[in-house]
Amino acid sequence: MSDAGGNRTRSGTSSSVLISYVSTRCSMPQLSLLDAGESVLVDDETGRIAYTPGFVDEATAAAWFAELRKDAEWKAERRVMYDREVDVPRLTGHYHLPSFDPTAATPPVAILDAAVLVTARTGVPFTSVGLNLYRDGRDSVAPHNDHLYEIVEGHPIALLSLGGTRRMTIRSKEPPRRVLHIDLEAGSLLMMSYATQLHYTHGVPKTKQPVGERISLAFRVKPESSRGSQGFYST
Repeated sequence: MSDAGGNRTRSGTSSSVLISYVSTRCSMPQLSLLDAGESVLVDDETGRIAYTPGFVDEATAAAWFAELRKDAEWKAERRVMYDREVDVPRLTGHYHLPSFDPTAATPPVAILDAAVLVTARTGVPFTSVGLNLYRDGRDSVAPHNDHLYEIVEGHPIALLSLGGTRRMTIRSKEPPRRVLHIDLEAGSLLMMSYATQLHYTHGVPKTKQPVGERISLAFRVKPESSRGSQGFYST
């Protein structure tokens, strides 16, 4: 079926992914992918990006959100931008998993349970998780790519979303221009391969639309040299 704008849609789920391909010569129509299972959005020489709605059931996602909102060690950070210090527009947190650093602070049970599930279903031996808390539409994360020295080469990033739905925008760095707008729902999992950090940026823009609080858990495989350190971007 098609929506009012002529985009292709499928009924039966609320998951939404909009993909546009833009070149200097022409613009191609946006494609809306609605799928209850994994949607492979990119799988080529630039890397692999896949989105799975309902990776975690609704009740579990809600329980994990409530626990992390209450028990995670949230920090309000500041950083230098354009020669002045500004507030980071979200709260952040970071934990090393016990299997990677037994001396680090023990993560909340929700993180441990999520790590077991994500590791088991993806087969990736994740060692750390970065947290972001988006309190309302004014909170955001600027377009960026992860620092590759903070990830073991060849390992992907897994992004688990809890709470309110927020839109992520992923853009290719070089022509042909490729733009993906992904509504990250509670309980969804977004996988981005190592190579995508070379070819794309990703971010969560501000919005004036009413949105609920959102917590993201970004699982990564950190190098041994990163023990005791914390990354900045978590998405």
